[in-house]
Amino acid sequence: MSVEQVVGLYNYWIVIFLMMTGFYIVIARQNMIKSVIGLNIFQTSVFLLYITMGKVNGGTAPIIPPRVANGHAANGHGNSPESITSSLHDAVDSPGEHAQAVADEVLSPLGEIAQQADLSSQVEPIIYSNPMPSVLMLTAIVVGIATTSLALALIVRIREEYGTIEEDKILELDRDS
Repeated sequence: MSVEQVVGLYNYWIVIFLMMTGFYIVIARQNMIKSVIGLNIFQTSVFLLYITMGKVNGGTAPIIPPRVANGHAANGHGNSPESITSSLHDAVDSPGEHAQAVADEVLSPLGEIAQQADLSSQVEPIIYSNPMPSVLMLTAIVVGIATTSLALALIVRIREEYGTIEEDKILELDRDS
């Protein structure tokens, strides 16, 4: 492995450093609050790992290209909630071919966009980053915040009961009683 390859993987080195730091804090500290902080550092390293894996070199966010969206809006094909609602009411009131035409218009705006933009003549394909790791990490952040708040609430209750948040002292008090 060359120096450029090692330096090029700096995101992973940061992840490893944070992961080991958080793990050490959880294992080496007897203070419960410090253990929760160590778990949060470890969790942050996992977030960075997954977000780093989702990034594609030269990739962009997986959205409709601006020139396609602008062309669709310029041609007056916007789907406002009112127009969609009225079209669906028309479809329910008049079944048959008209209903099918209205449903096609409401349900396939992207097909129209692609036809208007003539995407087949595009020379370079658009490279997208994978959005799934980011979406999963947003969920994990919410779960992490809830877990941290629960852990801190339990630590407050333990402090009220035992008068300390040091694990060894709590275990000693439990053995004595």
